[in-house]
Amino acid sequence: MLPRLILFGDPEKGPVAQALQDFTRFLENRARIIARCHLAQCTPEVLRDCDYAVVLGGDGTIISAARTLSEAGVPVIGVNLGKLGFLAEFSVAEFKEQFADILAGKAHVETRMMLGCRVFERSQGGRETFHAKAVNDVFVAAGPPFRVIELKIAVDGQRVASCVSDGLIVSTPTGSTAYNLSAGGPILDGSMEAMVITPICPHSLSFRPIVIDASSVVEIRCTRINEGTTVSIDGQVSSGLTLDDVVRIAREPTGFKVVNNPMRTRWDTLATKLGWARNPRYAGRAV
Repeated sequence: MLPRLILFGDPEKGPVAQALQDFTRFLENRARIIARCHLAQCTPEVLRDCDYAVVLGGDGTIISAARTLSEAGVPVIGVNLGKLGFLAEFSVAEFKEQFADILAGKAHVETRMMLGCRVFERSQGGRETFHAKAVNDVFVAAGPPFRVIELKIAVDGQRVASCVSDGLIVSTPTGSTAYNLSAGGPILDGSMEAMVITPICPHSLSFRPIVIDASSVVEIRCTRINEGTTVSIDGQVSSGLTLDDVVRIAREPTGFKVVNNPMRTRWDTLATKLGWARNPRYAGRAV
C-alpha cells in the first residue's frame, strides 16, 4: 500500500509552484498524494487520512504548518526552498535521495514541544481575549510609540521580576535559535523540554535570560505599556494588549512531529546554518 502524503506550499510563490509540479512527478508510483493545498485549505478530514505532510518552503512555512498539523499528529517533512532552512531540514535533492529510507522508518521522527498562549483582560473580570499555539516563541513587544514598557513576571504563581525593557520573549527549545538567540538567549537542544525567558533590551545590566522547566506556567502582567504593545506568536500571529492584561504561557499538551534528515545531525545544522563554534579567521586563514 502506497503511503499517503499531503503536499503543502504557496503556489503564488514561483519556486514553490515549480517544486509542487516537480514533486508530483517524482512521487508518481511512489506515494499517493491525497491533497495539494495551501495551509489555509487544509481540513481535519484530510489530515486524518495522511501519513506525512511534505511542506515546501522556508522555516516560516514549516512553523505555520506545524501549528495546524500538531493536532492531527502528522509528521512534517520540511523541504527547504527558503533562505535559512533550520526546520526545513531537507534540500530537494536530499528528499528524493532519502525518500525510501523515510518510508522505511530509517529517519528519526522527533516530537518538539509547543507553547500555548492565552491573554486575559483583567478589566473585564478575567475574560479570555486571545488564544494561540506557538512553535518558536511567544513575545511581548513594546510597539509604537516605542517607549520602554514594564512587565511583571510570575512563574507558577511566584513573583520573579519586574522587567523594564522593549519586551520579553518566552521561547521553546526549537525557538531558542530564533528571536531568543538574537536577543542574547542560550541555544537549547531541540529535543529538550524547557522554556527560556529572555528580556528584549532590558534597562538593567543584570537581567539575564533564564531557563525554566517545561511544566512551568509563566504569567506576564502589563503594568506599563504603549498604544501599540502586542503579543506575538512566532512573529506570525499577534494581538494588541491593554493595561493590566495578563499573558499566560504554558506548555501545550500536544507537540509537533518533524522528520529529521538522516544525512546530518543537529550539530551539523548548528554549524552550517548558524556558523556555531566556527573558528576565527586571521588574514584569510582559519585557526
